[in-house]
Amino acid sequence: MDSLGGGIGNADLTKLSDRDKQELQQFVMNESQKARIQSSIHGLTDTCFRKCIPAGTVKNGKLDKYEEPCMRQCVDRFLDANLVVMKELERLRQ
Repeated sequence: MDSLGGGIGNADLTKLSDRDKQELQQFVMNESQKARIQSSIHGLTDTCFRKCIPAGTVKNGKLDKYEEPCMRQCVDRFLDANLVVMKELERLRQ
């Protein structure tokens, strides 16, 4: 982060225009959302991998005939559950 003049910690944010502050705030919110999504995907991958591939390794670079449907179903259940939660949160927000 030193390539940005010592990082954002050393920046004088008071010198930014209101528009620049809004853009920076939006950027930070977007990056935070990306990080949460990536974390969620990582957790999903880890959970499904441990459940469906107990040996911890994939042989021959491909999932076998049992592992592939297990992974697919695990991901599908996660996405379905996530959709239910999102709908409920949206309902509560209204």
